[in-house]
Amino acid sequence: MKEIDLRSDTVTRPTKGMLQAIMGAEVGDDVYKEDPTVNKLEKKLAAMFGKDQALFFPTGSMANQAAIKLHTQPAEQLICDKWAHVFNYEGGGASFNSGVSCKLVDGHRGMITAAQVEENINSPDFYHSPLSTLVCLENTTNKGGGACYDFEEFKKIRKVCDEHNMGLHLDGARLFNALVAKNEDPREYGKIFDTISVCLSKGLGTPIGTVLIGNSDIMKNAIRVRKVLGGGMRQVGFMAAAGIYALDHQVERLAEDHRRATEIGETLDSQAYVAEVEPVETNIIIFYLRNPSDEAAFMEKLQDENIRISNMGQGKLRIVTHLDYSEEMHQKFLKVLSEIQL
Repeated sequence: MKEIDLRSDTVTRPTKGMLQAIMGAEVGDDVYKEDPTVNKLEKKLAAMFGKDQALFFPTGSMANQAAIKLHTQPAEQLICDKWAHVFNYEGGGASFNSGVSCKLVDGHRGMITAAQVEENINSPDFYHSPLSTLVCLENTTNKGGGACYDFEEFKKIRKVCDEHNMGLHLDGARLFNALVAKNEDPREYGKIFDTISVCLSKGLGTPIGTVLIGNSDIMKNAIRVRKVLGGGMRQVGFMAAAGIYALDHQVERLAEDHRRATEIGETLDSQAYVAEVEPVETNIIIFYLRNPSDEAAFMEKLQDENIRISNMGQGKLRIVTHLDYSEEMHQKFLKVLSEIQL
């Protein structure tokens, strides 16, 4: 059996159907906005979320960074959870690209509440502190183990943002996992958030691509910001075709990833060498060994079976199920986990 790579859902390769869609794509120069397949993808996602516009980006980090730039001015501050991707995994881009700082909130599994947002807003009259102008949320949460927000909390946070004249951005890198897991309507998200980044290269399985979605008032300068960040691409309709294929054929199957993740979590929970498995809601499993000093030996035993997972540091181990993780691989992995002795 080939390698079982569970480090991330970004390691997938295009399916045969997706490859056919890529090869058959009608393309043009997207920098001139003349790529018909990119335009089709953008219109499709804008309509799906009930927004005016969408813009295709090469990466999720760039789309998030563009959103921050659209919402803020230098010396201002955004509010996010301490585990947020925009703070931890985007290379300090918020400060480098937009000149803003991050107020980090001690949330629960990467999720923050409306009350926490409110108590972390700096007084606009106190000119010694940065002006709070943006809230960035993440659904599902990466470092939080694929946790999903309660939609009612989104509504409460929106109300706080409206009361304080603040923007609200959603890092939706794994948003479709949340939509499938909780049977939610993307248009409801469009009513709550000013901007939403939707990644196509994680659970949906495309090679590259994230789409930033919003209404025309906030999005009018998005293409200029993308240009400044170096994100203008030419015949990128080949990749947009992969995105359209994924949206049409590879959304509902995310439930398979969630089922397998749940079964992995249950198997780990029954092993004597595991101290804790965080609740599994979607396709990410985070767990801790009973004896942290066993981590190297544990990872080596998996490597001997041609299995790869992530060590996130501080005792946090991560497994991510995905499109290329088959049922045969799944059964082998469960067996290996059950037989490990530490």
